[in-house]
Amino acid sequence: MIARDSYIAQLENFIDKPFIKIITGIRRSGKSTILKLFSERLAAKGVLPGQIIYINFESFVYSDLRTAENLYNYLASELKISERNYLLLDEIQEVKEWEKCINSLLVDFDVDIYLTGSNSHLLSSELATYLAGRYVEIPVYTLSFKEYLRFRSNSSNTEESNNKEEFVRYLRLGGFPAIHIADYTEESAYKIVFDIYSSIILRDTVQRYNIRDVELLERVVRYVFDNIGNTFSGKNVADYFKSQQRKIDINTVYNYLNALEGAYIIYRVPRYDVKGKEILKTQEKFYLSDVSLLYATMGYKDQMVSGILENIVFLELKRKNYAVYTGKSDSREIDFIAEKQGKKLYVQVAYKLESRETVDREFSPLLNIKDQYPKYVVTMDDFWKETVEGVQHFYISDFLLMEF
Repeated sequence: MIARDSYIAQLENFIDKPFIKIITGIRRSGKSTILKLFSERLAAKGVLPGQIIYINFESFVYSDLRTAENLYNYLASELKISERNYLLLDEIQEVKEWEKCINSLLVDFDVDIYLTGSNSHLLSSELATYLAGRYVEIPVYTLSFKEYLRFRSNSSNTEESNNKEEFVRYLRLGGFPAIHIADYTEESAYKIVFDIYSSIILRDTVQRYNIRDVELLERVVRYVFDNIGNTFSGKNVADYFKSQQRKIDINTVYNYLNALEGAYIIYRVPRYDVKGKEILKTQEKFYLSDVSLLYATMGYKDQMVSGILENIVFLELKRKNYAVYTGKSDSREIDFIAEKQGKKLYVQVAYKLESRETVDREFSPLLNIKDQYPKYVVTMDDFWKETVEGVQHFYISDFLLMEF
């Protein structure tokens, strides 16, 4: 198992704190491995094996524990009464009414609880009723470029290559850990990712949300995937289907989008008006939890590279715990406005700065913002080296590896 130190560090910050630690993210993003590595970290800190209980609810071994009552009774019989116990419960959403069990355990025993889940509605209003103010969410994403390089150095027998060459490979394969523990061809990697995608669609959308028209859901997925980096609304989707002689209700579109969000297949990014300083309620953007989902379902398309680069930058900002918006300043679009702890940064993403018009298009929206926060243009252009009036240009692999 290859350590993903940033997530382990976040968990360590909350050891023995009075919060339930909920690790969330798309299936196969590495949550289970992180939980196992964290178990080893607890042992290294002196926690005895008998004080740590690890259960993976996707294992058939624990199939009889998938109700709140059965799980509670089992854990009550296993916990050490006179000592602090550490509960590591993997894929907790498989347990019916699990939040009632967890709430009772907090009341009845001396426990420090760590959960993982593959559905964002773990943190629904219903859950908040039981655990209000007593949990902290730690989102897990597929591999960052920095993590990919670490995996690559452990699994590859090839000669060392430079970061720009490695970024092209990362761009073409995506970041699911499973495809970077060995040297896979693109075809084999996409087959693995498609199987992951199919499992998520079936288990975390169709079954969980009782979706009957699977073929229509797949069409909505393809529309979203085909519009990475473009603003659109539910009405745009419904109008598109109407033009294809296929009627779909706008509410159904939003229900499907919510289901895809719930399964962490996509992320919704609201628009922010820089001048008006308000979040706009129309024409959002959607990005994928990993760009390989696009390739596995629709094939790799060079013509979509700008949107794919945007997607990669968006995920990196999320990994760094920024709240991310797309921006509007007068009639100009800003790809990302990222906020954290009262501070901002602005990012424009493009494939190449191929002409004066492209340079003006990418730099001018940022030059128009008159504040002191950092502003970046990020591309795959190796030639352009200049900083324009404080707006810095970065090759994307350098941007992904920098510390803000």
